Amino acid sequence: MTAVLPIESAEPVAEAKPPRVGLLLVNLGTPDTADARGVRVYLKEFLSDPRVIEDQGLLWKLVLNGIILRTRPRTKARDYLKIWNTEKNESPLKTITHAQSEKLARSIAIHDHVEVDWAMRYGNPSIRAGIEALMARGCDRLLVVPLYPQYSAATSATVCDEVFRVLATIRAQPTLRVSPPYYDDPAYIDALAVSIDAHLATLPFKPELIVASFHGMPKAYVDKGDPYQGQCIATTDALRRRLGLDETKLLLTFQSRFGNAEWLQPYTDKTMERLAKDGVRRIAVVMPGFAADCLETLEEIARENAEIFKHNGGEAFAAIPCLNDSDAGMAVIRKLALRELQGWL
Repeated sequence: MTAVLPIESAEPVAEAKPPRVGLLLVNLGTPDTADARGVRVYLKEFLSDPRVIEDQGLLWKLVLNGIILRTRPRTKARDYLKIWNTEKNESPLKTITHAQSEKLARSIAIHDHVEVDWAMRYGNPSIRAGIEALMARGCDRLLVVPLYPQYSAATSATVCDEVFRVLATIRAQPTLRVSPPYYDDPAYIDALAVSIDAHLATLPFKPELIVASFHGMPKAYVDKGDPYQGQCIATTDALRRRLGLDETKLLLTFQSRFGNAEWLQPYTDKTMERLAKDGVRRIAVVMPGFAADCLETLEEIARENAEIFKHNGGEAFAAIPCLNDSDAGMAVIRKLALRELQGWL
């Protein structure tokens, strides 16, 4: 006859732990080293993406491998050296994105089953490494947060492309969510405005106007249906309303054009030249398309465009830092993350 154990003597049943949730912050990318070799590896990966350069035909491959990758890495390496974080031997974009990840993890630590990591679309740490690291920590659900306020196929979509490529090689895939762009989110607009006001208060001069400079894009991409330009306009319009400025006091421009095709206009560098020649002497530039400072903000705007402005008669130029891992910037990222994690926490 089988003995029956009294209820009070049975082994306690362990409480089931909730499945772990992975949150992956993703930014554009950066070379691993500030030399020609490191930049060449980065540029080859970046410019070989058909989301970035849509025509990947034979002519482009000849231009890329025969001209661009032979000449541009040396020039860009010198630019990276001007802004390089020598203490950590990495670019500011990598330093800031890492810090954003760590601060986000601490700010949502109350949810002890959420794991936070970070990745770069191009370069290291890779998206594959980030996903594998989160899965190794037991995550069976994954939220990917592309750190691009405005959507474009060349940024947000290519993050998704790479995530899907990685997941296609995994048998036991995590359930996936991807956060949407936040170009007109009130929290984001408010954080921008607070950051702008705080920075302007520290300047020894009062800008006559502010320029909002966004990363450029070939006009043909927008003509094909990319919503990027419209979202940049929406961000700028919302920021104007929040700051109480009109179109003459907060201008919209596009920077970083590449090649001979027509890109979105007005161009930032040409605007700097025109403003100075028209008699504007004091300006500030904000870059609402970047969640973290990088080569395009620290070197192209704060150095190159400052020089263009002053060379043509301007006197005072201020580049307003991106939100980065500031309290205001982290509040935006935390709000976005918690909103998209609803139902998983």
